[in-house]
Order: sequence, then C-alpha cells, then structure tokens
Amino acid sequence: MSDVPFGFGPSDRDPERREPGPAGDPFGLGALFGGIAGGGSPEDLMGKMPLFAELQKLMNWSGGPVNWDLARQGAISQLAAGHQPSSDAERTAVAESLRLADLWLDQATELPSGIERTAAWSRVEWVEKTLPAWGSLIDPLAEKVVAAMTSALPQEAAMAFGPVAGIMGRMGGMMFGAQVGQALGKLADEVVTSTDVGLPLAPAGTGVLVPQNVAAFAAGLDRPADEVRLFLALREAASQRLFAHVPWLRQQLQDAVHAYARGITIDREAIERGLAEAMSGMEGGIDPGNPESIQQLLGSGVLEPEETPEQQMALRRLETLLALVEGWVDTVVAEAAKDRLPGHSALAETMRRRRASGGPAEQTFATLVGLELRPRRLRDAATVWGAMTQQHGSDARDRLWSHPDLLPTSADLDEPLDFVTRQGLDDELEALTADDAEKPDEDDPGRG
Repeated sequence: MSDVPFGFGPSDRDPERREPGPAGDPFGLGALFGGIAGGGSPEDLMGKMPLFAELQKLMNWSGGPVNWDLARQGAISQLAAGHQPSSDAERTAVAESLRLADLWLDQATELPSGIERTAAWSRVEWVEKTLPAWGSLIDPLAEKVVAAMTSALPQEAAMAFGPVAGIMGRMGGMMFGAQVGQALGKLADEVVTSTDVGLPLAPAGTGVLVPQNVAAFAAGLDRPADEVRLFLALREAASQRLFAHVPWLRQQLQDAVHAYARGITIDREAIERGLAEAMSGMEGGIDPGNPESIQQLLGSGVLEPEETPEQQMALRRLETLLALVEGWVDTVVAEAAKDRLPGHSALAETMRRRRASGGPAEQTFATLVGLELRPRRLRDAATVWGAMTQQHGSDARDRLWSHPDLLPTSADLDEPLDFVTRQGLDDELEALTADDAEKPDEDDPGRG
C-alpha cells in the first residue's frame, strides 16, 4: 500500500514524526495517479473487488468529486464476511455503560452531558451512519485536488485532454469512491466509538459503541469485558461533552483540513518541464482516445503539488487541536475513573500504545492530509490539562475551551508547564484589576 497523503507526495515533513502505519492511501489518489498508471485500470480494480463488477454504472456518478455510492458499497463488501449485527443484550449493555460514564464524568468536568441517545452500531451501521460526516470532510479536499491538477496543465495538454474531460471526471469520482470505501472498510474493523478518529461522526447527541470491535479491543487485555466497555464509554461520553458544548471545535478541525486543501498548488513550470519529458518517453505521445496514455501521464510524477507555508500552518493547527482534544479526554477520563475503575491505568496505557502504533485517528489524518501525529504533542497536551487541573482546578481548565484564542498554541505545547504558569499569573492580574475597580476613588467628591 502507498503511504502518501491525500493527493500526492510522501508525508516526511517532520523528522520527529513516526513512520507511517499500515493505513495506506485510503483518501489519496494513489490508485488514480499511481497504481492505475503503473499497469492497472478501473476495470482491473473492479475485477479485484467483487462488488465493483456490478457497479460499473456508477461511472456515470454526478453527485460530486467522490462517488459515495461506490464508497459505501466498497466498504460494506469488505465487512461482509466478519460482520456481526448488534444484539439486544449488547444494546442494553452499551446504554448502561454510557449512562454510568456520564454520571462519573459529572464529577470530573463542568461541561454537561452531550449524549441524548445511545446506540450500539455494527460495523456496517458505522459505515452507513458516518457517511454524511465523511462527505463534509473529504469532498472539498477531493474537489481541490482535481481542480489543482487540471488547472496546472499547460494549454496544449489541456486541449488534448478536453475530449475526455468528462470521462476523467467520472473516473476520478469512481477512484476516489474506491479509495474512500477501502479506508472506511478498514476503519470499521477497528473503531470502538463514534469519536475514535478525532471527530464526532455520529448524528449530534448520539453516543455510540461498536460492540464487535469493543470485544476485539478487550481480547487479551486480561480485564473484565464490562470494565473495558465502561472505559471506552467514558472516552466516548467525554468526547461528546466536549464537541457538544464547544460549538466552534468541530468547525475549527474541519477548517484546518480545508485550509490545507485551499493551499494545494502545482508548479506550472515544473509541469511543463516534466510533461515534455513524460510525453517524449511515451510511445505515440498523449492520445485523448487512449485512456492508457492518460494514465501513464498521470502516473509519471509531473502532477505532484508543492506544500506551501499556509498548508504547513494549517497542519500545525490541526495537529495541535487534535492533540488538545485527545489530551483533555485522557485527563477527564483519568479523573473520573481513578477511584472507580481498577484497571484504568492499564487500559489507558493500552490506548496510548494503540495511538503510537497508528490507531484510527492517526490513520485517518496521516492519509487524509499527510499529517503524522507526533506522540510528544499528545503527551504535552495531556501535561497541560493535567497541570491545569492540579494547579487551577477543573473549572479553570475547561474555561480554556470557551474561545479558540485561549487554547494553547503549538508553541505553547513546546513548554506546557510555562503555559500553565502564565494562566495563574493572568488570573491573579485579573483579580487585582477587579479589586481596583471595586475600590472607591479617594478623589471622588461624591465619596462618603
């Protein structure tokens, strides 16, 4: 599997980042601009995935840059063999765990419950019910990648592509759909909640566990099944509280991804040089009537975009926000569970190892925008929230979520304890200012 991010290029921006996990290139154009050009074809792909042979009609998709019908079918076809519907007993156990988790969290944070209803989803249900959230996140990226690719082509090449532009658009939609479907099928095998990827994917107010995956997560942990389920319910309920009562948070995360998309640019001069070289090496040059020659061009490497400073800034913002969310969840869950859940420390360590080796959130953003989440960022964020709780209390800690400008920046996470100390100084200054405002003015003639 390719390890390039959404679109093109290796994700080697930061030497501190871990090596990419086995997530592959689920949201990228690896298949469209790489594997296909390397000798495959849309028909080859459909032949390798049984359900695709019946979906060739979806080549006429006109619903956007990603063929979501194909994505759904592809994901579900991957899950068919191992899929287990949720039972009534599992639904009851999930509901009870989430209710108990909410009660415990009431004593760990002032943010009220964000759960209005509970659900125990099967893997197939997870795919079907999260598609709207994926669409709002991925469609703008896919659209921008294709637009950047076509707009950067020199005029001569654009004219050559003109007769098959419609076919290329449909091919792109199909290949994006195939890639996303593969990704969702893989994620559906691993996610244990609706917030595992760092964003809430369920309908608003819905707390979710995936019982089949919860059982797989618990296997080999040597902890009771109900304890593992309650630990995961605490994480889901904590995430739901944060996203429900910090209304700007979801949008800020999506905006960071879309800001990365807006920065996608391609060097036209490099395109012209590379195109001339690519065409000279093609037998017969580009033939608009021959898809193989088009695929050969797309896979030649001339369409790889450059990363801009604006994109780097968007990635830093995205990484910081994801780390702050994860660190806050770790902190409040630890506080809620410390005297109630005997195996909390062991379960928290298992979750940390899962993230370090590439859990669903790490896989998603590594392949979506090439962002390899650094474990140090996650530890520094957890240090901020833990120290804020210890030194200033949970109310002061949670007040930082009242406005995005109050949150630690990427630079603040470099020295997390300095940030916490400054919060105490700011509070003292605010208190002194308030006291001064309340004191009567001795020069006021009306005093007394």
